[in-house]
Amino acid sequence: MVRKINDTMIKAFRGEKTDYTPVWYMRQAGRSQKEYRELKEKYSLFEITHQPELCAYVTRLPVEQYGVDAAILYKDIMSPLPAIGVDVDIKSGIGPVIDNPIRSYSDVEKLGTIDPESDVPYVLETIRLLAEEQLDVPLIGFTGAPFTLASYMVEGGPSKNYHKTKAMMYSDERTWFTLMDKLGDMTINYAKSQIKAGAKALQIFDSWVGTLNQADYRYYIKPVMTRIFTELQSEGVPLILFGVGARHLILEWNDLPVDVLGLDWRMSITEARNQGITKTLQGNLDPAILLSDWQVIEQRTKAILDEGQSQPGYVFNLGHGVTPEIDPAVLKKLTEFIHTYSAKK
Repeated sequence: MVRKINDTMIKAFRGEKTDYTPVWYMRQAGRSQKEYRELKEKYSLFEITHQPELCAYVTRLPVEQYGVDAAILYKDIMSPLPAIGVDVDIKSGIGPVIDNPIRSYSDVEKLGTIDPESDVPYVLETIRLLAEEQLDVPLIGFTGAPFTLASYMVEGGPSKNYHKTKAMMYSDERTWFTLMDKLGDMTINYAKSQIKAGAKALQIFDSWVGTLNQADYRYYIKPVMTRIFTELQSEGVPLILFGVGARHLILEWNDLPVDVLGLDWRMSITEARNQGITKTLQGNLDPAILLSDWQVIEQRTKAILDEGQSQPGYVFNLGHGVTPEIDPAVLKKLTEFIHTYSAKK
């Protein structure tokens, strides 16, 4: 018997009309779930991702608990970096910390290349497990974008101002563009391997690129992003781009060969449409709203759905990831409400 997959999410990604608005949540796997927290008492993030059966379980949990229309692979954007020679650790309460930050052209030259089948086989095995037998919804793979990855690699960890990253970008273009090329190659190879293993869509997180102005984005970042998405178009799956605080870059993003643009809560769906954005949009409830009472959550969700459903090509999501404080019961109730409300429209 052939297992039937709910393809509502893929149809929406492709701009097709759907019977209801599909929904998934960034960081839906883990964070606030009781079962995940219990696992994290025993294992680190990297330890979980190195165990395909366990990682598949974490990826599958929100689909089963919330009823969302897609799974997002449980891993981190840092996952491929050790393969190219970056010593990274995910430290609780801090985030990714890199002991050998990039400071010079010679540091960039030392970076290797990634062979996903041999360097991250556990990631691909997790995807294969989920694709073969465990999911009734599409699996979304993901990777970090070159700028966001570079910001950690140059700063040595999370940053509020990205001064070291920008200083390299502005003062040493040879080093910067070589780094972009190497990370672009890694992103393409890593993304293609996830798609080959069974991912049905792929999101590229350029989480911190909003720190750049439009002109700098166009000159320093857009060429590598154009190359990445152009290369991935031939894979035949929907491609999504998301960043935080990047509303001023929406027209630059619209030029890219990407299918879906993810918005954070700073720009409404209507604002994006009024600027001439015709691509599928994804977003964009502020995660903090999920910590308020249900009346507020419902009101804000209705407003976003009304805007999103004004034309085909819309997927509901948060404007950033699920935070640990959010009650899983709220996410389940929200998913049910989105499905019910949007089906009546």
